[in-house]
Amino acid sequence: MTKGGMESVEVFTTEGKGRGLKAQKEFLPGDVIFAEPAYAAVVFDSLTHVICHTCFKRQERLHRCGQCKFAYYCDRTCQRAAWLNHKNECSAIKRHGKAPSENIRLAARILWKIEREGSGLSEGCLVSIDELQNHVDSFGEEEKKDLRTDVESFLEFWPPHCQQFGMQFISHIFGVISCNGFTLSDQRGLQAVGVGIFPNLCQANHDCWPNCTVVFNNGNHEAVRSMFHTQMRIELRALSKISPGDELTVSYVDFLNLSEERRKQLKKQYYFDCACEHCKKQVKDDLMLAVKEGESKPSADTVKEVIQFSKDTLEKINKARMEGLYHEVVKLCRDCLKKQEPVLGDTNIYLLRILSIASEVLSYLQMFEEAADYAKRMVDGYLKIYHPNNAQLGMAVMRAGVTHWHAGLIEAGHGLICKAYAILLITHGPSHPITKDLEAMRVQTEMELRLFQQNEFMYYKMREAALKNQKIQVMPEPSNENAPSLFHKKE
Repeated sequence: MTKGGMESVEVFTTEGKGRGLKAQKEFLPGDVIFAEPAYAAVVFDSLTHVICHTCFKRQERLHRCGQCKFAYYCDRTCQRAAWLNHKNECSAIKRHGKAPSENIRLAARILWKIEREGSGLSEGCLVSIDELQNHVDSFGEEEKKDLRTDVESFLEFWPPHCQQFGMQFISHIFGVISCNGFTLSDQRGLQAVGVGIFPNLCQANHDCWPNCTVVFNNGNHEAVRSMFHTQMRIELRALSKISPGDELTVSYVDFLNLSEERRKQLKKQYYFDCACEHCKKQVKDDLMLAVKEGESKPSADTVKEVIQFSKDTLEKINKARMEGLYHEVVKLCRDCLKKQEPVLGDTNIYLLRILSIASEVLSYLQMFEEAADYAKRMVDGYLKIYHPNNAQLGMAVMRAGVTHWHAGLIEAGHGLICKAYAILLITHGPSHPITKDLEAMRVQTEMELRLFQQNEFMYYKMREAALKNQKIQVMPEPSNENAPSLFHKKE
């Protein structure tokens, strides 16, 4: 079954997994399999005044809706584009006196769309909202209680003159949001800023080693070539060669966890037992638990003790980061690395987690040489564990490249930036803002590298002069959040 722009995929049903998506033709790494605009989407409660409610870009100055005083937009173009979806919401917020939470707002937008178009197949959708999984029957007591609260809040917000829906259907919509909400990120892809429903994407099943990735593209309303180029959308992109008839899979969780941990997370959040090859055969678990090889191999008790120490340290680090105590974070990382280095192998995830935090925080504190050393070790470990075309790997390599560049290690910095660019060309595509940033860095570091190779002394002299005249760019403040995960699960 295909529909409007979805000719390259078909929905199929498998035993045990339910519906899935299959390729109808061959795809190569980096190909866009399909692009899909949101069925409905909202900005997170905490960011409603700093993110555009149409394209989800972060902007310095936004225009506020003069009616409800709640919605914010980049400009008139975004405001006009939003009106169809904002019109009912605008009058409901005025009537209600304030805007409800993001979950209520998203459910209301979905139901207003159903009121306008009906709940059958909408244009370009392979499945209807009615057919999406809600997993309400699998909810635990706490989740059921949250669901009841959401339904009550929704009924208070929903205007009496709008089409009235039954309690069961409203509960279904909240269940769909809970299980299928997709995380929307800002234009750099670094911060989760909202949640949307994309019915076609919801059909892609999970695999811990997937053949596709999903990227959120904020669109570009200045490009007038076609709607496809201007709309905010998700893109499903191929990570490896895909043949006709192959199932299209994405990963719902970060691979950098032991198979048992990933399975627990998937069961808790998405209510299924992962049976992918990597989980069944525990592929790469040995690397993620690696210990130092050699004559004096550490005892099982020593390894257990160091891993427990690492877990305790990670908790302390989180607390210190929450309070902005970055020098304390560095001290905790250094102490932990001293304990880990004689015991844990280079690909051990507890070592890699500490290296990642240390390199990020030291870069922020402008201690670039030490940061670069940790970043290099982190990337070397990641390259042995992650899929070669993994978006999170690409972002980590980019961060390491920038750190080396700031440290004046131009050869290594340029090499890492080129490697990151090659990965993100496949995962994000050439027109994504982060890929464009990387392309600019690649050109700049290539120029600096040429100068360095011609005359090292002159390179360092010019660099020193440039740093005196222009304060080195401060790295973004370390974030407590991980990179935005694929699906947004209400905690």
